[in-house]
Amino acid sequence: MSSISFFCNLAEVTTPLPHFWEHTVGSDHAPMALRADWQQQLQQCHNDLGFKHVRFHGLLSDDMGTLVLANNKLLYSFINVDQVFDFLLAIDVKPFVELSFMPKAIASGKRTVFSYEANVTPPRDYRQWGTLINRLVSHWVERYGLAEVRKWLFEVWNEPNLKAFWTGTQRDYFKLFRYAAEAIKQVDSSFQVGGPATARSEWIADFVDYCERNKVPADFISTHHYPTDGFESDIETEIQLYKSQRGIMREVAQNTRCHARGRPVYYTEWNSSSNDRDPLHDESYAAAFAVSTVMEAKGLVEGYSFWTFSDIFEETYFPSRPFHGGFGLLTLHGIPKPTYRAFELLRQLGREQYLVDGLHETVDCSVIRDDLSVTILLTNYTTLGHAIETEQVEIRLDNAPKPVSANIQRIDAEHVNPKRLWCEMGQPEYLSHKDVERLQDATLLVSEKQSLEYNEGSVVLKTSLPPQAVAALTIEFG
Repeated sequence: MSSISFFCNLAEVTTPLPHFWEHTVGSDHAPMALRADWQQQLQQCHNDLGFKHVRFHGLLSDDMGTLVLANNKLLYSFINVDQVFDFLLAIDVKPFVELSFMPKAIASGKRTVFSYEANVTPPRDYRQWGTLINRLVSHWVERYGLAEVRKWLFEVWNEPNLKAFWTGTQRDYFKLFRYAAEAIKQVDSSFQVGGPATARSEWIADFVDYCERNKVPADFISTHHYPTDGFESDIETEIQLYKSQRGIMREVAQNTRCHARGRPVYYTEWNSSSNDRDPLHDESYAAAFAVSTVMEAKGLVEGYSFWTFSDIFEETYFPSRPFHGGFGLLTLHGIPKPTYRAFELLRQLGREQYLVDGLHETVDCSVIRDDLSVTILLTNYTTLGHAIETEQVEIRLDNAPKPVSANIQRIDAEHVNPKRLWCEMGQPEYLSHKDVERLQDATLLVSEKQSLEYNEGSVVLKTSLPPQAVAALTIEFG
């Protein structure tokens, strides 16, 4: 255990800290949005964490009934889509519209993905695809009004660079995008449409080149990244994380920003790994990763959509175990995981950030100003299998007024750890109402008094920070 020092001058000019991580959050596929528990959890995330948009797969898939073939006639039905979007708008959440997957009625093949059998083949006739998109967007304008739909974003497909999600070529995807983008712009030229919605931040330069060369409208860039990307040949997630590197998310986002050529960048999927059964998703490791990653992404992205807000998720199969390593911020029963509380701490931050002096291999320190307070946000994080230990951290704030109070909130193995209590309970697969209540208590963020020293305009705080941990120290100045 070593001692680390960080320094911050509160007399210096701050830089803006937009809450870009609140722009969008991810979900499973559209039919889940018809479930009452999904709706309750999304509303909770919107209220507590500030998420403004939600993105999910399968809006056009057959289980939504959007387009079907009956008696050799194409029939359009937007009733299920309306039920979903009516709810979203009722709780002041906008859709980040992912246009996927291919309705069987116009699909060129039978290849599917996921347990809900989403068709991933190109359309037989791209004009029929364009007509579907045009009619759907026109319907939204008629139902919700032009001013409302102008607030949405339209993304074409999901991860077309992976054969699991698109059986066509890159050129076929670009054609799919062009027909969709032009169909959307025919309804209103100001609607925002983007892509290529790729995995591993791929195809960005090629996509921009294609759109600029062919005068295809592309208002923003969207893509995905996980720290395990590129190591899929290793079956074990632990090995993938070990081979990854701390800070890789920022490095990749910088490249994407460059290739976007001035267009806004939206990462519409990211998490601590791409494994939907990763035990670390339920632990403080994922919380420390999330906070570290968000703070590193400042200035690189307009939106950073965590995948996902809930474990109500059935891409492979619908689980029953409360803690099964799902992507969600909330468990099946709505119990906040450490990552949920991490986003809660981020939500509490002000919007002006100071420059901080001090470097460490695993510990990061940010200082953010609110009206009458300053929050020191600390993480002690590195990728799995690399050296990390408990650190003694000292933070000095110069040119500070006299503090009125200070408190600390923690996320680590000892704080906000409902999974540990569940293990102590014998890992029950099915929870009673009393079990849920106990676990809810174990996930609360606790605010504890933080000691400090104040002398001639300088505030000094000291704390310990265990491995894979988050701490927020808030100083009130009155």
